Amino acid sequence: MLIRDENRDTERKVIAILKVLSESSEPVGSTFIARALESHGVHLSERTVRYHLKITDERGFTEPHGRDGRVLTPEGLAELRSALVPDQVGFVIERIELLAFQTTFDPSRRTGHVPVNTSLFPKDRFGDALAAMRDAFSAGLCVSELVAVASEGEKLGDLVIPKGMVGFATVCSAVVNGLLLKAGVPTDSRFGGVLEMRKSRPKRFLAIITYAGSSLDPSEAYIRARMTQVRDVATTGNGTILANFREIPAAARPIVESTAAELKQVGIHGILLMGEASEPVCQIPVGLNKIGIVLLGGMNPIAAAEEAGVQADNFSESGTIDFERLVNFREL
Repeated sequence: MLIRDENRDTERKVIAILKVLSESSEPVGSTFIARALESHGVHLSERTVRYHLKITDERGFTEPHGRDGRVLTPEGLAELRSALVPDQVGFVIERIELLAFQTTFDPSRRTGHVPVNTSLFPKDRFGDALAAMRDAFSAGLCVSELVAVASEGEKLGDLVIPKGMVGFATVCSAVVNGLLLKAGVPTDSRFGGVLEMRKSRPKRFLAIITYAGSSLDPSEAYIRARMTQVRDVATTGNGTILANFREIPAAARPIVESTAAELKQVGIHGILLMGEASEPVCQIPVGLNKIGIVLLGGMNPIAAAEEAGVQADNFSESGTIDFERLVNFREL
């Protein structure tokens, strides 16, 4: 039992170090890492940090850069996302709630921060990815046509773009949660799912993952499992796409409608369908005096790229960025 506890303690320290490295766009050394950890309540000496950095080097999670320190590798970034899964059950719903709180976007002024998802594409495949995503954006299978692009070393949300990659940010559906929160409307984020579309209209959910019981964002899981047909929906109107389900009090419908209209004015169209009070939506039952809302998945264009054979490392709910950084996809 003692050995198991020691191993778990080592893993926690390794993950803490990887977290610090993920937040820096430059190589950092043991001194910087030790100080950064201390500010988060993790007290490790520089010698202990150096010991654990040797472990991360051996595992391929970090890469030495001479006297400048270490940088996080793509393998390290993937490990950071998947580590200590039992501790992260419910992480997704907590992340959505945090991003909603951090959303400061004001549609009337077109200023403030909006939540985003970030995908990392290899530099040499980014052009192919843009071509594969074009139909999905044109068909409106996205929260917004507004996107952001970043090169290696730059930051999108909480993510620093690693070497050899291009960062591509799409507006996250949590922007709807954020604006409703500011308007005083409580939102119950129930699940993410795969939604069947027929003649470009939503029909039913074929698969769902509840946010409260998951350590992985549903969209990431469905993209990885190749469960989408976004390209087919974009061209024929039939197939499956990523979508999310929310519930709101029925009395808040006018506020939701006005909020949706404000977002539409600035090019954000997250709401795909809104039901009637206490009535099922896409075969999903809702509570008494509640209304079900289906939101488009922000990563549908990314799913289209993956369907075309262009793989990406995907990070849903990856933070917020200034609205002014966003450009229309057509301008790329």
